[in-house]
Formats: sequence, C-alpha cells, structure tokens
Amino acid sequence: MKSFDFLGKNVLIRVDFNVPQDENLKITDNTRIKASLPTIIKVVEGGGKAVLMSHLGRPKGERVAKLSLASLVDEVSSLTGINVHFAEDCIGNKATEAIAAASNGEIILLENVRYYNEETSGDREFAASLAELGDIYLNDAFGTAHRAHASTAIIAEFFAEDNKDFGALMNREVESISKALGSDKASTVAIIGGAKVSSKIGVITNMLENVGTVVIGGGMGFTFVKAMGGSIGASLVEDDKLELAKELMAKAQRFGCSLMIPTDTLITKDFVDAPAERVCPIGEIPEGYMGLDNGPESITMIEDVLADAKTIIWNGPVGVFEFDNYADGTRRVAEAIAKSTAKGAFSLIGGGDSVAAINKFGFTDKVSYISTGGGAMLEFLEGKELPGVAALS
Repeated sequence: MKSFDFLGKNVLIRVDFNVPQDENLKITDNTRIKASLPTIIKVVEGGGKAVLMSHLGRPKGERVAKLSLASLVDEVSSLTGINVHFAEDCIGNKATEAIAAASNGEIILLENVRYYNEETSGDREFAASLAELGDIYLNDAFGTAHRAHASTAIIAEFFAEDNKDFGALMNREVESISKALGSDKASTVAIIGGAKVSSKIGVITNMLENVGTVVIGGGMGFTFVKAMGGSIGASLVEDDKLELAKELMAKAQRFGCSLMIPTDTLITKDFVDAPAERVCPIGEIPEGYMGLDNGPESITMIEDVLADAKTIIWNGPVGVFEFDNYADGTRRVAEAIAKSTAKGAFSLIGGGDSVAAINKFGFTDKVSYISTGGGAMLEFLEGKELPGVAALS
C-alpha cells in the first residue's frame, strides 16, 4: 500500500465498521472505526477519494433502517476531520453519483453491503459491481477476513495485482499473528480460556503442535479436570467432550507440549458477584458448588511460566472477570503479560473477552498487539487459510 499513487484515484476500502450502537443509534465503541483511520488518512492525504464499504449487523438482504451506515457518517467525519459523503446504495447509480460528487481528498461511505444477500453468498456479479467503483482495492477488514464474501475476497479477482493490497490494519494483523505463530516453540506460551472446549478445539489442537506451553483457563478447564477423574460439583462442563479432553492431553504429550490445567479454584454456590466461600482443589469441588476463578496456586503457576516466555498468545479469560469478586485470576494474567512484554516478549491478545479484560484492567498500551478480529483470529490460530487474506497474498 505504501507504494501506491492515490492521486486522483477512487480507492475502494473494505473496512469493518460493524460497531455497537445504543437504541438511539449512538455509537458506544468506535474502536473499529479508529483502527482503520491510518489507511483512510493515507489515501486522502495522497489525493485520492476513500470509498468505504462495510457491513453493519445482519440485515439479511433487507433494507433495515436502523442498520444503515448513514448513522456512522458524523463519527467518521469527526474522527478524520474530513468531509464524508454518504451513498444511499453500495452499487449502481447512487454509489457512482456520490463518488463523482466528492472531491479528491474526501471520503465516501457506501450503504450497508449486507443489504444484498449477494454479499454473504460471495456472488461474483455483485463483487464485479462493487469493483466498478474503484481504481484500487484495499482490504482493511481483518474481522471479516475469514469469510469468502463478495467485498472481502471475491472482489479482489477484478483488480490487477498492482492495484490491490492489504490496508495498514490488515497488514498489522497478518504480520502480528504470523509472527506469534512463527516464533520459537519452546519459549512460546498460549493461554486459551473461555467457557467451552468445543469452541476452541481447533485452536488448542494447533497450539499443542506449535507452542511449548498451553495454559487452559476459564470454564473449559473443568471438562479436563472431570476427564481426569476429578469432582467438579456444579461447575460448567461439557460431558460430551470428556473423551476429546483426554485426546488433547495425550496429544500434548506426543508433541512435547506442556498442557497446564488449573489446580485450585474459588468456589461458590450461586453464579452471582458475591465473595467466594473458599479456595478449593479443582478436582475436589463439593456437590452444589461451582468454580468461578483460578485460585492462588493456579495464578502463581501461570505467572511463573509467563515470566520466562518470549512470545505470548492470549485468547480467553481464566475466570468470570466481569464479576469483581472473580476477576483476580484474569487481572493477574493481564498484569503478568504486561510485565513480560516490558522485558521484551511479544504478546498477542485476541478474542472479545481477552480484549475486554485488557481494557478493563488498564493494560491496553502495555502489550505488543491487540487483534481486532475475534473469529478471524481464532481461525488464523487454528491454522486455517482466511479467504480475505488468501485473495491478496
């Protein structure tokens, strides 16, 4: 992208402006818009027209008024300090006219691409109609890179090699995740948390093969504990994944990967934000009690392994960090990652809950990279090829 001449060009940029809004359509978190600003600014400062296309929500081919990108115009204009034109369609005359009405160095925001079902089905004719709007195509939407949609992958077919590329955000994402996955195996630690083993099977499997230590955290840990014969009381468990947990533990041994499972937990009878009754060995939880956060022994074990790590991948909390009484395990993981990063480790954080935790505990600026793509990052970590990346690689 750095070598492109944008002067006088219509630059079609796929961004991920699928931002959360309240009932009055006020944006409650503009992180995704801010993440693509470097690419947008690069284009307009180069004398081009930045033609932005994105989805918002899931209108499923219908023109749902509350999912119109018109509600984002003021925010984009405010953040960029640049005049933003809105096109009432993302293809055809309305889009063409809006682009023509704009001056070089201005921004055109196209209407929601998912107002057309052809977007999510990856329709080539629809992709061609989008491509007609631009001289250059940049994909800056890592959050949708795992989908073979018209605007994220198929559209690239209609641009010559020297007229398409990653945007700045997309490039940082691919470089950062590739760096983490390509690091020295022995000194790489992956912390995989969350509620269910089933949602992280692919990630855990790929990590066992490629990193030295995998730390299991969150509710999924109880499935491993039960698979080893432990008593977990009323804790979250996937009984249909007990054999899978055993297979993963055996696989870790085969690949020489240290699979760390919590040894103690804070237990309580009710899923509420009230003080824990006590710390309990994780395989000896009484009936009627559940574990909601790592105990001190488990936390120290994670801190010790992170202290020596050269590369850290974190996806998923180790406890119910939304409850203040059960946030300490996740907070101290975040703190330990920040300390290792300060000593030179490369830390990659991804997945909505991990990002929320890093933000909540104030370590946003103390880690190496925070990924903007939850599902896309997961599939990348699983070793899958992402259509949006492959289309431009």
